[in-house]
Amino acid sequence: MTRTSLWWRTVVAWTVAAVAVIAPVGSARADGGTTPPNLPDGFGLTQVGPAVGTAHDFYLTVTTPQVSGEQHIKVILPRGYYDDPDRRYPVLYFLHGSPDDPVNQTYPALSMSDQMITVIPDGGARSWYANWLNQNTVLGAQNWENFHLNQVIPFIDANLRTIATKKSRAIAGISMGGFGAFHYAQVRPDLFGQTASLSGDIDLSANSMDLRMAVVASVTDAMGAMCASSSGSCDPNDSPYKPGVDSDALFGSPYPVFNVDWRWNQVDPSQHMDRLKGIGISIYTGDGGGSPVDMEFWVSGASKNVKARMDALGMPYYYVNYGDGSGWGTECDGSHSAGCWAQSLLDLIPRLERAFAS
Repeated sequence: MTRTSLWWRTVVAWTVAAVAVIAPVGSARADGGTTPPNLPDGFGLTQVGPAVGTAHDFYLTVTTPQVSGEQHIKVILPRGYYDDPDRRYPVLYFLHGSPDDPVNQTYPALSMSDQMITVIPDGGARSWYANWLNQNTVLGAQNWENFHLNQVIPFIDANLRTIATKKSRAIAGISMGGFGAFHYAQVRPDLFGQTASLSGDIDLSANSMDLRMAVVASVTDAMGAMCASSSGSCDPNDSPYKPGVDSDALFGSPYPVFNVDWRWNQVDPSQHMDRLKGIGISIYTGDGGGSPVDMEFWVSGASKNVKARMDALGMPYYYVNYGDGSGWGTECDGSHSAGCWAQSLLDLIPRLERAFAS
């Protein structure tokens, strides 16, 4: 396909989505709103079986030529969504961490809003929310960025009563998803008015080689390899990162020698914060108890690096370092854990609602 034809197909897709704003989608239901709404296939997405869940909290299973295998898309609708068929809503796109699944994203804060729609697209175990450099590994097609930005977003805008504007669209994520949220907002600043990183891998520069190598470890299944070579009781077949592929498959060579890692630098959020000017930025991080054994210790350093970069650029932002978590809810100990993220979301969601309302 030529670049021109791809551009034209994208224009047509977004035009269809924009036209959909005119007509009320997902109106009051004959069944009283007890089952998930019908969302017709489109934008390259084909559903596999019926939606699963309730009228307000459900997930779809889809296939797409952009990413091999079946993928989940979870949707959480406001409580009053079916009461007023003329009302439209802003949307939060929430990106999960590694290795996880949209179905497992049950943080209470994601379901408490009656002011916005929340969409959680599949990011796989180690997509890193990117179009991989090598599409010919045993994993098959790995165009996650295309899947999310060119398919999921227009699909949602066409099938649900969204406000399909930059000001009414936010993207946030946890860990790997924190990288994805900043990366997507930098790639398409025209799409998002707010972005947030919760313990995100938002510095993949040579200054944070520890995080860069953690990404490589997920791509190559280093955990499974270490398990297989150990004398412990772990089972390498249980690794969520199987099968491992070449370390260069994602962004090319990760090693900072003679600029061969230029693709890593190109996608590294910390080096391109200027692209987020005019977008609301939120960063949440703990300190991992000061222990290098905890991943939060390393992402805390990444968050501080990004904060310093924004300070140098004179950019506004919202930054929370909850340290050991002692003042951050009752389930947070400052580690790279769900208890801390749940509390961060309790802080973030009302802030997003106020931003959308303004």
